[in-house]
Amino acid sequence: MNEVDADLTVVGSGPGGYVAAIRAAQLGMKVVVVEKGPLGGVCLNWGCIPVKALLRSAEVYNLMKKAGEFGLSAGNLDFDFSEIIRRSRKTAGRLSGGIGYLFKKNQIETVPGRGMLTKNRGILVLDSAGNETARVVSKFTLLAAGAHPAGLPFAPFDGKRILSSADAMILETPPKSLLIIGAGAIGIEFADFYRTFGTEITIVELLPHVLPTEDPDIAAVLHRSFRKRKMKILTDTVVTDIKIGKESVTVYAKSPEGEQELAAERLLVSVGVVPNSDGLGLEEAGVEVERGFIRINEMYRTSVPTIYAVGDLIGPPYLAHVASAEGITAVEHMAGLEVSPLDTGTIPAAVYAHPQVARVGLTEDEAVKRGYEVKAGRFPFAANGKALTMGETAGMVKLVFEAQSGELLGGHIVGENASELIGEVTMAKRHGATYRSILKTVHSHPTLSESIMEASGDAWGEAIHI
Repeated sequence: MNEVDADLTVVGSGPGGYVAAIRAAQLGMKVVVVEKGPLGGVCLNWGCIPVKALLRSAEVYNLMKKAGEFGLSAGNLDFDFSEIIRRSRKTAGRLSGGIGYLFKKNQIETVPGRGMLTKNRGILVLDSAGNETARVVSKFTLLAAGAHPAGLPFAPFDGKRILSSADAMILETPPKSLLIIGAGAIGIEFADFYRTFGTEITIVELLPHVLPTEDPDIAAVLHRSFRKRKMKILTDTVVTDIKIGKESVTVYAKSPEGEQELAAERLLVSVGVVPNSDGLGLEEAGVEVERGFIRINEMYRTSVPTIYAVGDLIGPPYLAHVASAEGITAVEHMAGLEVSPLDTGTIPAAVYAHPQVARVGLTEDEAVKRGYEVKAGRFPFAANGKALTMGETAGMVKLVFEAQSGELLGGHIVGENASELIGEVTMAKRHGATYRSILKTVHSHPTLSESIMEASGDAWGEAIHI
């Protein structure tokens, strides 16, 4: 059995693990990464990146279908679905290979296999058959093993009729019909993708509106857009049973309209994730766990002082960029640097469907529930010159402010390039911007970002173009 010594062992090479490993190497640590799969984890291989590549194909196809609106002709428009999937996988592979290059550049050693904690600061590395292949001993350990899709106990994933998100991104052909349980980011993005290529879509959501964590005003815009594209959406709906047939899946549900019987060729279950905490040897090492999630302090240190944990292993919000920020914070703390806790109030998030949705900070309802007196400003893309030139008028910016001080509490965007626009709002909130500082910042014209300036003005009745 191979024996390896290091300053830091990182278990997992997703956005939390690989970024932390590189930062630790920059700080002079000898770093070993234990990874059982391709470098990059779920995000690069089976999540963020390949899904966005699929959605880019859908975006281009949708734009080509609108060519006539721009005085253009696209001829006999068609698509090669297998090539769309191939491009997505190629993009993921390229980025995974890029991490290998970065590891080599930073002299980070990779040990293939599944890492498991032991009592004495060691990590046992096991192959797929459970055989011990290596042992790594280090001063510190960072657990960044991620999570996997949560299934339904009465209808487990089979890769054929009942799909996980990973299954859904490598289908050979688009199904004639797809039923999606869960209207969070994953469900909404796959609904958008498959609808673009002709699949009949039905979405079932337990909570009152799609994208339940978003501001209801923002979610309503996406809901209307999906309905316009002839997607069936059932909210406040509980799935009671699932029957798998030879050619279809039938879902039985209870909605405000009564009992529902919904059939589709395939079913995508997107109801959350489960942390990959089993098999890590947490109990053996004395690491405290609560409901499967590792308990940590604000520096991501576990109940064992030399062991840290980041990313999906410690709970929501299940965002790649959050895991990366946590990983950097953790290794800087290990190195003895002066580190501030992560500001969770300035973490952006985005949904990459059409229209895109993005947010940072509090929704209007959340701000009110926390006792703030609020003012909210809105500006529709229909009144924005750049949106009109792009033919993308479905959307809006909504900003939430504290009424007395004018401090920005939250920003919410739906529409074209929302995922890029949210960066300005995030920076503004991070630096304590007020409605007036945003309003008085001159924005280039014509740009979608002018909608941010106008929304801040609208909160105080000072918007110009509405």
